[in-house]
Amino acid sequence: MTPLPDATRLCEQLAAQIKPRLRPDTALVGIHSGGAWVADYLHRALGLATALGSLDVAFYRDDYGSRGLHPRPQKSGIPFDVNDRHIILVDDVLYTGRTTRAALNELFDYGRPGCIELAVLADRGERQLPIAPAYCAWVLEERLPAGSKLSLRRGEHGELSLELKHA
Repeated sequence: MTPLPDATRLCEQLAAQIKPRLRPDTALVGIHSGGAWVADYLHRALGLATALGSLDVAFYRDDYGSRGLHPRPQKSGIPFDVNDRHIILVDDVLYTGRTTRAALNELFDYGRPGCIELAVLADRGERQLPIAPAYCAWVLEERLPAGSKLSLRRGEHGELSLELKHA
């Protein structure tokens, strides 16, 4: 496996991809936890006026019955009207697509967006659902070993880094 890229640099690349496609009604919604951290970075980098939204999809996952509740659930909150708005849903790592599906289900509980696009820091492939990002800073070229977990970490001073744990 090649070394993991710098997460801050990936955030910068993601902001550069999104910036030309911003619209006056664009709003960001981050998926807890890593996606919310990336969305916070993007919100500041892009200078968006609309408040930042966040979702914790724990209760919307299709594997909730087998996995149980996340040990530290976060509060979901979208402080703007989603109806007819251009929403960019932000996550840290796209893998099977199930987290994104859960986020879409929860987002529609807030209303009916005009358009939803997905932005991810990293796409590790191996999708189980037909979900693809509109914006992606890093696509893993090689498959990770079974049971491996790629995730975003945030240090005590807010610095972001990617971490790979092997099973």
